[in-house]
Amino acid sequence: MARITLRIDLEGKGSIGPGKVRLLELIDEHGSIRRAGSVLKMSYARAWGLVRDLGATFGKPVVDASPGGKSGGGAKLTPLGRHVVDAYRAAERKAAKASRPQLAALRRLAT
Repeated sequence: MARITLRIDLEGKGSIGPGKVRLLELIDEHGSIRRAGSVLKMSYARAWGLVRDLGATFGKPVVDASPGGKSGGGAKLTPLGRHVVDAYRAAERKAAKASRPQLAALRRLAT
């Protein structure tokens, strides 16, 4: 099986790829930056750093996080964060569809 892995460089503003998008999806799924990072086997500091980087890239927060403690805290995607995930996944699907013949050829060549 061959597949496209898409990395989008945003002209000096930053980049977004499958790892950052998966982190956002897991934050959305689990409601926690810590838990999302744990699923990806990364530290909370690393996960939080990537979330901050994405916010800097897009000029606004992509995650709304509440501190933990006795009340529990949590995290959820902002509307911008959801839009980033949706736009990335749409671009990924289009790239995969457009490259099917080339992927098939490469798959046949790989032994």
